[in-house]
Amino acid sequence: MSDYAVFAHPDFDPNDYANAILAGEPYPPQPGKARPAKSTGLSPASEDVSVAITKLTVSLDDVEKQLKNVVTTHHEDLLVQAAGVSDLEGSLGSVRTGLNELDSSLEKLRHKIRVPYQSLQKHVSKLERLQQASDILRRTSRFVILARRLEMQLAEMNKADSTETERSGSAKPRVQTSGASPVSSGATARADTPLEGEDDKERAISKAALTIAELTALLDASTETSHLGRTGDVPEGEHTGGDSEESIPLSSIKAVAVHLPFIDAARAKVTTDMEGMVFTGLATLNQSMLASSLQTAHNLRVLPDLVQNLVSDLSEAVEGRIRSAFDLARISKDIMTKDSASIGQGLLYKSRVRTEPTSVTAPQWTAALWGSIESLIEEMADCCIKVYTLEKVLKVKRDPVTDVVFLDEAMKVLENRPSTTFWASLGRSLEKQARDAAKGSSFLQQTLSTGYPRLLRLFHSFFTKIAVHTDTVYTQSQQSPETVLVLRALSNFESLYLSRSSNKLTEAVGQVFSGGTRTPPGMSDGVNIARAVANELDSAKFDPLLVQSVARYAVSSLELLLTRADNLITRERAATTLIGPVATPQQVLNGSLATCIYHCWSRLDKLREEYPESVISILRPAIIKLDDTFERIVDPLLAAIRRELGAIIAKLHRMDFSDKVDPMAAMGGGPSPYMKDLIEKLTFIKTEILAQYNVPDVSRQWVLSLVRFVIKTFVLHASIAKPLGETGKLQLTSDMTELEFGLSAFMAEKTQAKRGADWEAVGDDYRALRVMRHLLFLDNAALASPKHTAGLPPLIVLHHILVRSPITLPHALHGWAEAEYVRWVEEHTEEEAWTLVEGDVVHWEKITEAEGGDPGAAAEYVQLARAVLANAQQRPAA
Repeated sequence: MSDYAVFAHPDFDPNDYANAILAGEPYPPQPGKARPAKSTGLSPASEDVSVAITKLTVSLDDVEKQLKNVVTTHHEDLLVQAAGVSDLEGSLGSVRTGLNELDSSLEKLRHKIRVPYQSLQKHVSKLERLQQASDILRRTSRFVILARRLEMQLAEMNKADSTETERSGSAKPRVQTSGASPVSSGATARADTPLEGEDDKERAISKAALTIAELTALLDASTETSHLGRTGDVPEGEHTGGDSEESIPLSSIKAVAVHLPFIDAARAKVTTDMEGMVFTGLATLNQSMLASSLQTAHNLRVLPDLVQNLVSDLSEAVEGRIRSAFDLARISKDIMTKDSASIGQGLLYKSRVRTEPTSVTAPQWTAALWGSIESLIEEMADCCIKVYTLEKVLKVKRDPVTDVVFLDEAMKVLENRPSTTFWASLGRSLEKQARDAAKGSSFLQQTLSTGYPRLLRLFHSFFTKIAVHTDTVYTQSQQSPETVLVLRALSNFESLYLSRSSNKLTEAVGQVFSGGTRTPPGMSDGVNIARAVANELDSAKFDPLLVQSVARYAVSSLELLLTRADNLITRERAATTLIGPVATPQQVLNGSLATCIYHCWSRLDKLREEYPESVISILRPAIIKLDDTFERIVDPLLAAIRRELGAIIAKLHRMDFSDKVDPMAAMGGGPSPYMKDLIEKLTFIKTEILAQYNVPDVSRQWVLSLVRFVIKTFVLHASIAKPLGETGKLQLTSDMTELEFGLSAFMAEKTQAKRGADWEAVGDDYRALRVMRHLLFLDNAALASPKHTAGLPPLIVLHHILVRSPITLPHALHGWAEAEYVRWVEEHTEEEAWTLVEGDVVHWEKITEAEGGDPGAAAEYVQLARAVLANAQQRPAA
């Protein structure tokens, strides 16, 4: 097969092959190789023509032989295939017949469907054109009708204007009867026009605006079919095809184009009148006029843009006025203008414009600055009231046709409500201008920071003025977010004011502790610090937020006071020792510090009656810390005094109160040594220790507390003094008398004219001391009588019964010292002490019976003790 490879190539071309043989070139040609001049090789493409023809003839014969061999070899299969071809011709004939029938059916359907469809399509196109022409005619007719209606409405408007002009130009009787006075100003005349004339004009403008809106919708039908849907003029043909003729504008029609200039002029006039009504309504806060003008704007389809422009204009006006109020160059020019007017043009030297005042002109600049800010507050209030009036009308007013709320319609363009936008713009502008002005002028910064309370009062007047027309609130208990936003814009001046206030308080504290331990702070220093805090709070009392900020800075100053005082407080042993004869330097130092802290605390504690809870809650932790610090200084000293007095009274048990002592010596010898020591110690405590604390109210309570402690401790020790004879009773009575005199002197104040004390303030403890004298000399039978022992605690009576009896006292039974037993009684309840005594009696009975003793020797005292216990246990129930 390699001999026939050239002929089997898919790109074989007989003509190219013959040409190649004749030219002596190889076939197929080799790309990129040069054509040989002549070659005599054996290649089929390069041999002679005759040889090539001979070879082709031989090849053809060979191919024929091969075909014959194939036919001979496969003649049976070929016969079978030939027979199948005959059958296939029959099948193809039937298929051809079916196809011919199908063609005839299709031709019939073509005549039934396609031809009518083409005819119908032509008619539909004609109908669409007719409908479009009809729609154009209908819209043109509607347009002409509306144009004529607009002419009539404009005539009514012109008539109303002429009537209004006549009324404003001449004072007719009917104007007087309407209740309005004739004026020459046009704006005032409009405000004084009778309501009927105003209503007629407003209705005419509103109707004209609605007509203009419909005309505009008809003109824009090709691009704004949604407006036509409101009037029912949407052409059906616009939705049925893609012809360019479907969106034919009415302005291309000559009958319509004639009216276009008139419509444009009418629209301009209505818009001008509508804007004038809006401005007049806002200026006079006439909600009726404002509602009518907004209805006109809604009819003109410009309500959202109008509201946005109004809010933007009011915000820009306030921003410009704020910028002007803080402009020192303008203030300087105004001052120079006033000076030139007062002195005279020829006598005044014209200097360059200053941006900072001199020491001479500072008062004028300050007055001019505050006057400018007061004018700013007036204009801010005016603009704010206008914005809220606009929003109120938008919120209430609805379109009578679609029932759409005007505020919802305006919110399609606005990001926030008009009032929210205005407050945000006001706060942003005020903050920026105040910050920039403070950076650029030290005079303005110092004036407004020093006079920040005055600036704040001006803003309070601003909030008061707008509160009637708005929903903003600024009181001690409630502050609207809008007011807080505006005041936050003044935070720069507030920070400077608070910094100065804090410096004043810090300087006051530093001055108090400037002397250190040599000259510690005292009562006047504590009062001065409290007065400084109260003055700063009083300066900011009118503002609920400022007073809270001042209170926070005051707390910091009080914490500084506590820190400085804590570093000076002495906690070593010398601060609580009572050796005498004079107070130690440490006690003097602590007394002075405690006095300072107490008087500062007592003055600040009274602020609860002057300030609300929000301020007191800030001050309360610092006030509590002052009281705690005072207690930490005093409590260790008072505890040491009680220990010392208790130890002296416990020396009572070193005395012999039995009958061995000479009775006459006991009666005439005076008080016992321990009692003398006690009286001397009380005198030392009063004159040297407590005198260091200049706190009259508290020291009075300390004295009463110490007197009660001394009496109670003495009565307890005296009730367990054993053995106790008649001589001992007389000595105890003498000691009680001396104790009473000593305590009376201890309680006496310097201001009292005569010696004495208020024993009623001591109460039950003093009555117990008085009854104790009678108890010593009562018969045994009377010891169980509540009548004879009234005023004494049952435990004291029980102790005395045991002292008279052979029964061991509770502390002796348990091996305690007398002082330990007295401390135990003070730390436990009466019921526990009664139980201890009852257990002592029961224990004595058991021991006596076990040892074979005579229980009857103390039977009387056991019965007395149990009777007293029974009465004591029944007393609470009674």
